[in-house]
Amino acid sequence: MEKKRRMVGIWDVKHMFESSIIIFFIIGALATTAVYYVNSDEQDTSLPVTPSVNVYESLNGCDLFSGKWVYDNESYPLYKEAQCPYLPGEFSCGQYGRTDFKYQQWRWQPNGCNLPRFDAKVILRRLRGKRIIFVGDSVNRNQWLSMVCMLQSVIPLGLKKMQKVANVSLFTFKAFEYNVSIDFYWAPLLVESNADHPSKHKRIDRVINIQSIEKHAKNWVDADILVFNSYLWWGTPTLKILYGSFVDSEKYNIVSNHDGYKMVLEKWSNWLATHIDHKRTQSYFMSMTATHKRGIDWGMQGDGNCLNETEPVMKDNFWESGSDLKMMRILESTLDKLKARGVNVQLVNITQLTQFRKDGHPSIHRMFYSTLKAKQLSNPKRYADCTHWCLPGVPDTWNELILAYILQRLK
Repeated sequence: MEKKRRMVGIWDVKHMFESSIIIFFIIGALATTAVYYVNSDEQDTSLPVTPSVNVYESLNGCDLFSGKWVYDNESYPLYKEAQCPYLPGEFSCGQYGRTDFKYQQWRWQPNGCNLPRFDAKVILRRLRGKRIIFVGDSVNRNQWLSMVCMLQSVIPLGLKKMQKVANVSLFTFKAFEYNVSIDFYWAPLLVESNADHPSKHKRIDRVINIQSIEKHAKNWVDADILVFNSYLWWGTPTLKILYGSFVDSEKYNIVSNHDGYKMVLEKWSNWLATHIDHKRTQSYFMSMTATHKRGIDWGMQGDGNCLNETEPVMKDNFWESGSDLKMMRILESTLDKLKARGVNVQLVNITQLTQFRKDGHPSIHRMFYSTLKAKQLSNPKRYADCTHWCLPGVPDTWNELILAYILQRLK
């Protein structure tokens, strides 16, 4: 009888345990169903999957540039500011006093597809033996350093190196194990100009030699992947077109910034069409990025700008007044003409997605290389940088987008 009672007791405990497991799974299933129904009418904002060849190929035909920013503090930032030894002071916002870090935790969600989850080792393996070079102005340098920081974290010390190449405006990052080179070449106006020194280039006027691109281009010609930009330095209403060399010529014409941009892009496109093996080399052009200098654009009262902004603009199709659409159309027309010649330069259209990100700029949280004057210090809005971007931050997304194109095309 005592033995029977013990058996019943054991059975009761076992039954209670099994019942608890069943109830647990039922609750889990109901919770999953509830989450599904909450999100069933919304856009798919699921976390991206780990990248593979098939995943990148599946993006073919998707408009990567139409979408929205989704807050995602699980996947972002892709790296830590303090863990990238190559970040300069102008992009190191945390180091220079920025204490809100939500700007690092937004993921770009295209409308029709999901970008693959970033995996530095997978990407380095796919890029093995390649040379990528970013050519352009300080925003392209911003993007180049973002790419370096995204990839360098998985490379051991002793197997990577950053250096400036002597006597030219070339900076190079080497990943020795993968034989990958990620370079930046300072050429803010693409052709030879009076702003070609990589650090000493403060100029009130703009002077360009429309006939001279080889001085720069000889440093790009062997690249496997070319990433161009040129926008910031075209902000003056007029510029001088020089005929002859900077040393001995006094002949020049004054033209509008739009006419000068057309002339330079024509020279650049002719060089690209005749000097690059397009079966081997991929070419990209980054579109202009937003400069959030007028707070009135997003409803701010007074003369505010990006200073103290901590959230993106959530209004669909928001457009800030500093972006020059005519410059954009000139670039698009140039690339269309190149395509008609059989040369495909992919436009990476990051303009709209940057429009929303008034929160992503360094503002006053950066190193300034010239001493700030008392008048500036008394009114921080006067010296807030609303042009460049904090890292980690928005440029990391530009690189996720361009890598989607690059890896689709790599065999």
